[in-house]
Amino acid sequence: MRFDVISLFPELFSAVRDHGVTGRAHKQGLWSLRVWNPRDFTHDVHRTVDDRPYGGGPGMVMMAQPLEEAVQAAQADRAAWVNRVAQQDCGTETDRAGRAAYTAQPSGGGAPVWLMSPTGRRFDQRMAQELSEGQGVVLICGRYEGVDQRFIERCVTHEVSMGDFVLSGGEIPALAIMDSAVRLLPGALNDRESAQQDSFHDTLTGLLDSPHYTRPEVYQGESVPAELLSGHHANIALWRRRQSLALTQARRPDLIEAARKAGRLSKADEVFLASLKP
Repeated sequence: MRFDVISLFPELFSAVRDHGVTGRAHKQGLWSLRVWNPRDFTHDVHRTVDDRPYGGGPGMVMMAQPLEEAVQAAQADRAAWVNRVAQQDCGTETDRAGRAAYTAQPSGGGAPVWLMSPTGRRFDQRMAQELSEGQGVVLICGRYEGVDQRFIERCVTHEVSMGDFVLSGGEIPALAIMDSAVRLLPGALNDRESAQQDSFHDTLTGLLDSPHYTRPEVYQGESVPAELLSGHHANIALWRRRQSLALTQARRPDLIEAARKAGRLSKADEVFLASLKP
């Protein structure tokens, strides 16, 4: 997997490249990152990347030309990179499976181009899973008041939002998207089952995860729930499922409804949900 990021602040992306789970996965060669600065694709002495909006109004708008040339450079470099990876000795069977997606180009040529935008589709765990199973994308991090619509129409394949709020730029959403996808790659986590127990994962039928506890057994007078200390795997699984149902019902009832419509709730789940106090 490879991510290309178009951003005016390339230095921000060392956080995901060099640290934590994603940093370790990068060192293992599970994914690759290259950041492109639109200022490097300007043609004036001031390296201008924005200008005033037509029609008036506050703020500045990012210009189409530096962004499009940055995307073109990223796509060309990705194509050369895919060819190099395809010719490499991928080693173990796990390595070969992990790198198989590198050579898969989407129809029409080039990687998908995602613009971080409050008007886009809301990013979720299913999108992260799909992203982790592919060859990566080009992420566009806008700034200022917005991006010239002509660039969007010419180059962008997807507009993606992190939620109903506005940030100063697309860098933080891009970091979140990369982190969420990279941690799902085979070998990225020490325990592969860790990702399968995450909130929103299909193994939890799209619900929130249950609470977690660790040592000591008693902290400030509060004990770990007896079910988790029983050693009885079926009882532990039942406790976790009911906690997941109760927490989701209380905080994200929309996820309960989605799971119900998808046929992911069992009769036992429904009986338990019906027993909860409104």
